[in-house]
Amino acid sequence: MAEVLDVAVVGGGPTGLWLACELALAGIRVELFERRVEAVRESRALTLHPRSLEVLALRGLEDRFLKRGRPLPTGHFAMLDTRLDFSVLDTRFPYTLFLPQAVTEELLEERARELGVAVRRGHKVESLRQDAEGVDLEGSTDAGTFRLRARFVVGADGARSAVRRLSGIPFPGTDVTRTAMLGDVTLGAPPAQPALGISNERGGVMVVPMSPGVHRIVVTDPFRETAPVREPVTLEELRESTLRIAGSDFGMREPRWLSRFGNETRLAERYREGRVLLAGDAAHIHFPAGGQGLNVGLQDAMNLGWKLAAVVKDGAPEALLDSYSRERRPVGEALIHNTLAQTALMGATRETLALRELLSGLLREPRLNRQLADNIGALDVGYAPLDVPAPETPSPLLSEWCGRRVSDMELGADVRLYAALHPGRWLLLGLGEDDSRPLPRWEPGWSSQVTTLRARGRVGRGDLEGVGGLLVRPDGHVGWAWAA
Repeated sequence: MAEVLDVAVVGGGPTGLWLACELALAGIRVELFERRVEAVRESRALTLHPRSLEVLALRGLEDRFLKRGRPLPTGHFAMLDTRLDFSVLDTRFPYTLFLPQAVTEELLEERARELGVAVRRGHKVESLRQDAEGVDLEGSTDAGTFRLRARFVVGADGARSAVRRLSGIPFPGTDVTRTAMLGDVTLGAPPAQPALGISNERGGVMVVPMSPGVHRIVVTDPFRETAPVREPVTLEELRESTLRIAGSDFGMREPRWLSRFGNETRLAERYREGRVLLAGDAAHIHFPAGGQGLNVGLQDAMNLGWKLAAVVKDGAPEALLDSYSRERRPVGEALIHNTLAQTALMGATRETLALRELLSGLLREPRLNRQLADNIGALDVGYAPLDVPAPETPSPLLSEWCGRRVSDMELGADVRLYAALHPGRWLLLGLGEDDSRPLPRWEPGWSSQVTTLRARGRVGRGDLEGVGGLLVRPDGHVGWAWAA
């Protein structure tokens, strides 16, 4: 058998690619195994949310994606008439970035290859066995079979995850009870507005421009919602439903992609089984409402990457990996909760339409609108204090800061906080105007990956009043904070 890998990532979608990037950045021997021979051209997901853009910015990659995408200052919740206003959010990226998933994957794979990740396409995992030292994988390719051994394996291989099934992690939830349709088509008479959403007693239609000459149409039709998810969608079926619900088929022709999707909803019972971990759709699936699945998967990978690297490379205790499930599974639960709510709001009964009107009115209240925008954009995610040693400081520790997400901020002339996190290391950051005061020491005994930096001058954020400094995790959340 070949040399033992540090980590084998199974699944070449956005989650697996980003995790491989994070591990390679830390110097981990990682390879990625994807069952598809070619990259997927179709794009189920179309947007990157504010926190995902922050994740990319934490590694200095945001410009690659911004150049290829289109910022949209609003988002939607269940296609309600009142849009969510992202422009008021506390982030450098107060918008969603319209960017087809195929482009996101292209850019992530480009980054992975730059970092030396071997992306092995056409590799289908069929057997998994683990022991106290590692995991053995076996599978097939067009050329025959393959075998490998890795210290850890991460399943990022989607809703039908072979890694999850083979490792014995239960995936409880509910089967498909209703389906919807989408089509990427040419429109001879597209709607005047950039994005159109219609909900009435006949169903729901959303029309979004994809690229010059191509629009995506998403249809929830109560007369067709019992169609099996594997039954192919026809252009005529999509046209008839759109015409009946919206009063026009918008001159629909030349389909590039037609698909049916359902509301199957499941959450892995745990995200870790020994030396096997799950991320993205392998850990949570749901009705694709609000475009959150891809984004939560990227954020799973960001949380897991530095922890796995610390265990493999720096000798951190394996208990650190338990914090991954402890921190990210509640996020998966919240994701399922809000997508179930959105699915319920997409009905066409009189009661549902009345509820939609009521909630749409409530979302005109700025505080409520911002709260939901923070939630969909994943800017409200925080964690309990992580069990890592505290810095040695004479100042009192501020436990209320532990686990908070930190926004990017200026730390002096041409210096930003996120730039200090580009290497993927911990950041020991001194705040305040007293440059003579030494920064505390932080020596957990397992991490030499620490950047030390002192902000120059006063950081202009009121919420940092009285804070003397922060120990920031590689994923941009606070590990510890201490008083000035």
